[in-house]
Amino acid sequence: MLTILGFTMIATFLVLIMMKKMSPIAALVLIPALFCVIVGKGAHLGDYVLEGVGNLAPTAAMLMFAIVYFGVMIDVGLFDPIVRGILRFCRADPLRIVVGTALLAAIVSLDGDGSTTFMITVSAMYPLYKRLGMSLVVMTGVAATANGVMNTLPWGGPTARAATALELDAADIFVPMIPALGVGLLFVIGLAYVLGRRERKRLGYLSLDEALEPRSETVLVKAGGPGAAAGTATGTPATGGPADAGAGADGGEGDTAEEEFQGLDPNRPTLRPKLYWFNAGLTVALLASMIMELLPIPVLFLLGAALALTVNYPSMTDQKARIAAHADNVLNVSGMVFAAAVFTGVLTGTGMVEHMADWLVGAIPEGMGPHMAVVTGLLSLPLTYFMSNDGFYFGVLPVLAEAGAAHGVSPLEIARASLVGQALHMSSPLVPAVYVLVGMAKVEFGDHTRFTVKWAALTSLVVLGAGILFGII
Repeated sequence: MLTILGFTMIATFLVLIMMKKMSPIAALVLIPALFCVIVGKGAHLGDYVLEGVGNLAPTAAMLMFAIVYFGVMIDVGLFDPIVRGILRFCRADPLRIVVGTALLAAIVSLDGDGSTTFMITVSAMYPLYKRLGMSLVVMTGVAATANGVMNTLPWGGPTARAATALELDAADIFVPMIPALGVGLLFVIGLAYVLGRRERKRLGYLSLDEALEPRSETVLVKAGGPGAAAGTATGTPATGGPADAGAGADGGEGDTAEEEFQGLDPNRPTLRPKLYWFNAGLTVALLASMIMELLPIPVLFLLGAALALTVNYPSMTDQKARIAAHADNVLNVSGMVFAAAVFTGVLTGTGMVEHMADWLVGAIPEGMGPHMAVVTGLLSLPLTYFMSNDGFYFGVLPVLAEAGAAHGVSPLEIARASLVGQALHMSSPLVPAVYVLVGMAKVEFGDHTRFTVKWAALTSLVVLGAGILFGII
């Protein structure tokens, strides 16, 4: 019964947010609360929620101060050269911009933190997508999928969890997987190329000078593709593109020119050009400290945000103005994380997660025993999407490894196979970083989910197929 209720609860949540019948934050709170009562454990709801909040509180704190820190870095102009460099490389061509999004997300993902990756990627690319009227779900989908492949780095989390759970060396798991993960990353870049061609066909592209100049009140004619003259001064995109590439994406809804092109405005009063190298050094030091684990990540961002505010804006008035400017993002993301704590707390506390995992493992036919590595790879897609990485790697993976060992399958193969679902995992509603992504990009979570899941799942299957082909899995 708990198994059925668990799957029903998750399905209800996904359907309601994708149909936009409820906001994600409301669905994350109310649906698990209702199912907790249905299970008959309503009296324990408070305990489950507090336990979930306690587990996610460090993550929420990290996101709060990370948003303030990177928000300040955007304000002072740290990423302006990156934006201008990408624009010149991409030549205002939607195809190059989408490919550039994948490359930038993959490169920044080397720090091992999804939230940081999304903040930097969106900060750099958002003005370009808005200026050209491109679909923002293309940006969030490509960035999330690229980051998901790179999330398998040993310091990114999943590999370390797999190594810990099965008492293996992380290098023995990760290094042989590099060719398969490389194929997955190439697939993401190829996917970005295809999606970029669709955006180019839908919108055409501006010249570099047109992209850099502020919007006028006249109609902007986009050269280079059919239907190119449909964009207006408010940024409404051309019609006739693929439905899933732009539906509900806010990809072309016009805000003010200042909001759209804020990242490239050379005259905004928050710039601190004389402190550029200080801010760059501080950011590099912060990321290096994260990788070296000198202090917990929430503490590093707390210290970094305080130092960045103090040095760049000595005036208390200016500091308050910068904090207020990013308060919406902070509240939306941290609120979503604590709402997700209700969802995860109820799933775990009621035992639904455990029963769902046991049912899935028990449903594996006996004849599949010698192929447990492949089975593990396939199961990693839905399980890491519907569960936290901790729940999967510490709760389910040991069971799968034990079942594989009974049929002569090495625990190393099981561990490697368990990584393939990470491309999909990074768009899970239980991953706090995804709310940073959709929040900063001003994309509805349901739209992001509807667009991204199919591509992320396909990427995971490509990684699995490459692993089998290369004899890694």
